[in-house]
Amino acid sequence: MSDHTSTSAPRPVRLALSSGEIFEGFGFGFVNTDEPISGEVVFNTAMSGYQESLTDPSYKGQILVQTSTMVGNTGMNDTDTESTEIQVRGFVVHEHVDAHSNYRAIASLHQRLHEAGVPGICDIDTRALTRVLRSRGVTVGVMSADGSLPDAALVEHARQAPSMQGADFASGSGVDEQTPWAEGSHEWAHTTPGSDQRVKVGVIDCGSKSNILRSLVDAGADPVLLPMGTNADVIKDMLLDGRISGVMLSNGAGDPSTLNALVSTVRSLIDDPELERFPIYGICLGHQIIAQAIGARTFKLKFGHRGINHPIRDEQGARVLITSQNHGFAVDPDSVDQARIEITHTHLNDETVGGLRIRGREVACVQFHPEASPGPHDADPFFTRFVSVCGSARAGAGV
Repeated sequence: MSDHTSTSAPRPVRLALSSGEIFEGFGFGFVNTDEPISGEVVFNTAMSGYQESLTDPSYKGQILVQTSTMVGNTGMNDTDTESTEIQVRGFVVHEHVDAHSNYRAIASLHQRLHEAGVPGICDIDTRALTRVLRSRGVTVGVMSADGSLPDAALVEHARQAPSMQGADFASGSGVDEQTPWAEGSHEWAHTTPGSDQRVKVGVIDCGSKSNILRSLVDAGADPVLLPMGTNADVIKDMLLDGRISGVMLSNGAGDPSTLNALVSTVRSLIDDPELERFPIYGICLGHQIIAQAIGARTFKLKFGHRGINHPIRDEQGARVLITSQNHGFAVDPDSVDQARIEITHTHLNDETVGGLRIRGREVACVQFHPEASPGPHDADPFFTRFVSVCGSARAGAGV
């Protein structure tokens, strides 16, 4: 049984899938209520970085399964965070370690989940659960500590819960007003803060990971977060008067096909001849938004890509990148107008679209996470390329 420092006995908790499977374990984190919680159950294969995953806004509305055998060893700190709060709806692990050991830790995993009101379940066979999700596809699940509820009732509860398909979790996940960002990672930095070569960029915030913003700062940019609902005319004015020299669309949660207003905004920016010299880049959900804005479609993957060792073929550089990924939707390659659009990257596991660009334009996007926190830094040049092109756009405007 997992290591709990609490003097009270671990409380039995069940995870029921809408496909009918029941997994029984013990609760940690927030288990003081009998109210069941539901969400799409997804798995991440990374062997490290559970704190980044827990705080990644792209996991909003989901129950996260960590396939790494033992979780909680390093506790929780205030550095390895992707947002200001825990985003997952529930957390599933095989072995939970509450007696953490790390010089940066200021709290245990159990403490932080408890404070956030997020339930965890441990001592279940996460390998068997992952096999179910891989074979059946990600499915809705329910977590409950109420022992009086029959298994059949929990399964029915899961079947009645809303699906991620058609769900908009991005709206409301970002900032409400324009917000400057100045924090870098203090590592891997390519330029000096305060340098005259720095450029201002606008980041349309759909639930951005903090390390995307830190990576932009490291590469020489001064980002300003823009609310997701910012009007295209407002962004155009910011570009033309030099307040920003490029636009980045962030990652985010939910079904990209629901974000019609944002797609329309991005389409207006791309199609405006006055803005042709300004770069528009996107990451993950931002990639899917740009793809829709240029006429492509998205679809839901069977079980998604979530981990830090996904191989991506760079079609332009004739090399393979090992990347960090977290998404459940992808771009339909048959919907891409390849006379206008170039597929720049391909996922080697399933040949899905990993990146796109408009031919002859600096409108480009990638499905993976080049900031890779955690993960390999093979894709770091994505940020330096974006900042370099922003600098050229600024120089061309005489700003």
